[in-house]
Amino acid sequence: MIPNQWYIILESSEVKPGKPIGVTRMGEKLVAWRDTQGQVTVMSERCPHRGAALSAGKLKGDCLCCPFHGFEFDSAGRARLIPANGRKTQPPQAMQVKTYPTREMNDFIFIWWGAPRAEYPPLPWFEVIDHQRCSWMTLRDHWKVHYSRAVENQLDVLHLPFVHHNTIGRGNLTLVNGPVTEIKELPGGSLLLNLWLDNELDQGQTPLSPRQMSIPNRSPLLQFFFPNLWQIWLADDLHIVLAFAPVDDENTFVYLRNYQGFVTAPILRDVFNLFSAVGNSVIIRQDKRVVETQLPKRSALKGGEVLVQGDGPIIEYRRRRQALLEAAQVQS
Repeated sequence: MIPNQWYIILESSEVKPGKPIGVTRMGEKLVAWRDTQGQVTVMSERCPHRGAALSAGKLKGDCLCCPFHGFEFDSAGRARLIPANGRKTQPPQAMQVKTYPTREMNDFIFIWWGAPRAEYPPLPWFEVIDHQRCSWMTLRDHWKVHYSRAVENQLDVLHLPFVHHNTIGRGNLTLVNGPVTEIKELPGGSLLLNLWLDNELDQGQTPLSPRQMSIPNRSPLLQFFFPNLWQIWLADDLHIVLAFAPVDDENTFVYLRNYQGFVTAPILRDVFNLFSAVGNSVIIRQDKRVVETQLPKRSALKGGEVLVQGDGPIIEYRRRRQALLEAAQVQS
């Protein structure tokens, strides 16, 4: 995982009031819970006392109570009560659970994966998507791949006529011009990758190189926010969003949403969103069937693969990902 980044790890609806939830993310066992004000906390699942799973505990006011010996921990991970020592005894400072800076936006839960900071960069999100105005439905799916492979699949412009030959890849547009890729560095250090596609029918012509193509005067079809948020811009009021929550080195939890703002009548809106979700589930599982066969499970800048011109967006993603990993090592 790339350190010092905001990662989407859950949907808001998965963390319900009054009940902690245990998940594996970033290769670690975590527990997420809400206090009496509805604020989300994400921390290590293991109690520092005897290693019991805090997700099996219960909430008591604004504390999470360990199911083994009743130790109570607040949202900062500090022990507030050790029942065996009595209520008047201050718990030792060492009795501390590791917690993660946590934010909630647009019904996603983000954690900061990296060194603590006095000030954190803004959460990644696409300005063109008005979460409050649009309606949406979420599909959740487990992929047996490293999250970097899942990301790369959404930047792969070569696979459409083959993996999706009977859905979004119809037309046999196998020849790939460019593609055109642009990286934007945003305030706070966030990286946004913009991608324009130009696939066409192979009639014996030579594909144009990226240098032969300028950035089109239209919105990018694909956008990717490092480290794990992607969208396809189908129209101003129609977007597909994917969040790739890293589970561990060989597993990813995928959240897929279809945002739309042109069907607003309640019943028609719900029917449209349902049919969109069904269609998206067919498409994403076409991807999953192939991506889960890729080896190695994790991608790398120098992974032994022989790439071609159309893989430019993947190469750019790997370069930037490698640079972020190396920068984090230098800072540590």
